[in-house]
Amino acid sequence: MQTRLAPMLFFLALILSMSGADAHASETPAETVFDWRPPEFAAKTVAGNTFHYPADLQGTTIVLFWASWCPFCKALMPHLQSIIDEYNYEVRVLALNIREDENPEEYLKEYGYEFLLIPEAEEIAESWGVKGTPGLYLADKSGQVVFNLRAIPKNAYPPERFANNEELKMYQKAARGAPFWAAHLRKAIDRLEGD
Repeated sequence: MQTRLAPMLFFLALILSMSGADAHASETPAETVFDWRPPEFAAKTVAGNTFHYPADLQGTTIVLFWASWCPFCKALMPHLQSIIDEYNYEVRVLALNIREDENPEEYLKEYGYEFLLIPEAEEIAESWGVKGTPGLYLADKSGQVVFNLRAIPKNAYPPERFANNEELKMYQKAARGAPFWAAHLRKAIDRLEGD
């Protein structure tokens, strides 16, 4: 079991990371164009199968680094499931669980999330440069990452979000952030599917 200090450190990293964009991104006025080839990996799923990235990708894939204690993850995950439903299962979610205190498989089952779960993915997170949860990416079928949550330009965020509004509690910030992130993710999916 991880200590409760880990979640607080991840929240701090998340808030601090909102102050700048990823080095791989180039900003445009309305959205982010992102093009990055992440490190390959092989990892066991909860079913005991080995998943190879990018060889086992079957199309457009949302890559989510998450933990059940993360309010931002909790707020975002229903949106990711609705994307799976909306795109008629042509978009898949690869859920890489990190810094977990609970049972991630039970968490996904409890909420009915149809994600491919890779538990204990800390080494993968480190190799991808993930510093906080949620780490949210969109990959094409070749494994090329075309969207990164952290690369959304700072000026695209409404002014009342995250560190700019100290009156909001963490779960309130998460509730505001999740639909905003999901909207940007959907735009990236539509661009990718339109290619």
